[in-house]
Amino acid sequence: MTPDQAKSVRDLLSFYIEAGVDIALDEVPADRFADPVTLAPQADPAGPAPAEAPRPRPEPRQAPPIAAHAAPPLPEEAIMAARAAARSAESLEALREIMSAFDGCALRTTARQLVFGDGNPQARLMLVGEAPGFEEDQVGIPFVGKSGQLLDKMLAAIGIARSEAYIANIVPWRPPGNREPSVHETQICLPFIRRQIELVDPQILVCLGKPSTATLLGLDGIKRVRGRWVTYKAETRDIRAMPMFHPAYLLRNPIDKRFAWRDFLAIKRALAE
Repeated sequence: MTPDQAKSVRDLLSFYIEAGVDIALDEVPADRFADPVTLAPQADPAGPAPAEAPRPRPEPRQAPPIAAHAAPPLPEEAIMAARAAARSAESLEALREIMSAFDGCALRTTARQLVFGDGNPQARLMLVGEAPGFEEDQVGIPFVGKSGQLLDKMLAAIGIARSEAYIANIVPWRPPGNREPSVHETQICLPFIRRQIELVDPQILVCLGKPSTATLLGLDGIKRVRGRWVTYKAETRDIRAMPMFHPAYLLRNPIDKRFAWRDFLAIKRALAE
């Protein structure tokens, strides 16, 4: 393969990934443009040449069977079911099992797997993003792609290892094509992340990005509210919280990393109190 051909293949794969095409239909690739070759019988030198056999038409290729899924309940019913299920969880392990079996959110039928949480369940610092991406969907762990690598570096800069914090997302299933979760999808998953926060019971809660800040703290305008200490009202107590830029935003706008550094320094001081 020439360098130009290799670049074309990489560009095509990148296009497929950006378009949300990340699963092959078959184990073995099939060339649907290939013309099947039919071998004609050899002519007998002693006799007349046989007539050319008609070329058979290729059989139509059957589409792979599609797994049947029950239709998800109405959004209002799914939200009520999620609230009841989340309240019944007495531990993070129980909550994970409940969410794995929950069928009220249609995203679970298109995602590869549940992306629950990662880190120390007794952490003093908890960080919550919006939804998993392609890399997270593949391994089942939040923030493992480029934005997750940047988050690890920012935590390390204030002396906190990833294993010492707890990281999760509001929506635990990857939306197709990495699109933003819909309002209904977010509201259906909201009881689960609220219960997850209550079970971790952190000293400080960090909302990464606009969707997390708006959903958990009810604040709009991430550029205006980032770096401010606010209160997250859990069921049992109030938790000190701070909105911050999402690492994915910082990768697109590296000049704003200086604000994230100030915010992390404030978090470091608060954890030392």
